[in-house]
This record gives sequence, structure tokens and C-alpha cells, in this order.
Amino acid sequence: MNILITGASGQLGLALRKELHEHEIIGVDLPDHDISDKNVVDELMAEHKPDLLINSAAYTNVDGCAKDPELAYKANALGPQNLALACLQNGTPMVQVSTNEVYAGNNPAGYEEWMPYSPINPYGKSKAAGEFNVRSILPQHYIVRTAWLYASTGRNFIHAIMNRAKDTGKVSVVTDEIGNPTWAKDLAAAISQLVETGRYGTYHFVNSGSCSRWEFANEILKLAGIEAENAPILSSAFKRASTPPPYGVLHNINGAQAGIVLRPWQEALAEFISEM
Repeated sequence: MNILITGASGQLGLALRKELHEHEIIGVDLPDHDISDKNVVDELMAEHKPDLLINSAAYTNVDGCAKDPELAYKANALGPQNLALACLQNGTPMVQVSTNEVYAGNNPAGYEEWMPYSPINPYGKSKAAGEFNVRSILPQHYIVRTAWLYASTGRNFIHAIMNRAKDTGKVSVVTDEIGNPTWAKDLAAAISQLVETGRYGTYHFVNSGSCSRWEFANEILKLAGIEAENAPILSSAFKRASTPPPYGVLHNINGAQAGIVLRPWQEALAEFISEM
């Protein structure tokens, strides 16, 4: 299968290229390929004529999105719209990668795939708009929401915690933000399984279980063998441009029906740390 991956140099893009290596992969990314430019997208599709498109490109700096909502919308909503229109014209199925931040995080039971959008920050609003555009334009779509993604490359929570703990011997982490830590390697494997099913729709692919950021940091430090103080704080004490969903826990209902279930987050994290 000929697969076009946008955002191919990001955390998930690299994991997808490794997971799908048996296929013919065309990986593209900024600055050479800006998916918010319709002409660039149309040229890509005409040149490569992919059997499948996976859009892992996004502006994921949530604080940056809060400071520049126009850029967030351009990357996270107009980009997917351009891709969906090109896929429709070429008869190509598409995977749109999305986020738990399309939800407000005020439901103590967490979120299933069918629940309506309720974003509370510009990043979540732009990603919800991207989902809406793909869903409205292209019948042959997979919407894949994930959360708290990490990998060996790029900037993420794990690297931030380990670097700060090594440099200062202490960290301060919020206890009132709850989510699903997810390894990009496991997400890529789930997406690979999904596209073989032909079951179009919306999916929540996260490593099983949930925790607070503070609990996540504790597990990171323990597994990495780093002795450091981890002071629990509330998010109100941590000033930032964006407001994350306080309880953004995703439940995998649709994927489980297809036999696609990601392992517990603790197991994934242990393997990740050991590989580091």
C-alpha cells in the first residue's frame, strides 16, 4: 500500500513510518510541505496518488495556540480541510489524528467517542474544527483521538520532567489534571491495525488507564531511577497561556469492538524508559 504521512518528522509521524515500514511510505512535513496551502496539498496528491493518507501534522503547542489562535486554526483546521477535499477528489481514505482537548474535561466519567465537542482552549477548538471538516467532507475517514503523547524524539512531558529533576533535584507537578499517557509507538501500532479493518469512524486510542500529571511524573522518576522531590501543586498555581481539560480521560469503546486495545500506560512507560 502507498501511504502518504503528513507531519512525518513529528513524534507520531516517525513512529508511523517505523510501524508501517512494510508499505511504501511518502513522508512530508514543514517547511517544504505546508498542508494549509491547498495548492501544495493538491500537488502532493497528484504526484503520489496514495492509497491512504495519515495526517499527523498539527500545531500542538497548546500555549502557542492560545497566543496565536489564527495560526492554530490555519494548521489544525484548514490543513485537514485541504487534505480531506483532496482525498475526496482522489478516492483516498484518510486518518485524521486528534486530541482529548476537543473536550472540556468536566465530565468525571470521562469521554467516549460519540460525545459532542466542548473545547475550552484555542488548541482544542482548532482540533475540533479539523475533525468537523474531515467528517463533513470525506465519508472514508478515521478520526483518531489520543492524549498525552510521548516518544523518544521531540518535546514532551517525560523529557521535561527528567531534565528538570536532573538539573534541580526537584519538580512541581499538578495533581488536578488527569489523562491517559500514550506512547507514540503503541498509537502507531493501533492506527496500523485500524486501517486494515476498513471500519471508518471515530476512535479513542490511548494507553489503558489514567493518572494525574503528578502520578505520571512519580512513575517516570521511579522507572528512570532519578531521586528528586516531586511537589504536588494545583493547576491554579501554575500560570500558563492555555487552560488544559482538568479531566480529559478518553475511553476506547469503538476500537475495542474491533479488537484494538492498547496496553496499560504503566507497562508502555516501563518499556519506553528501558529503551531510553
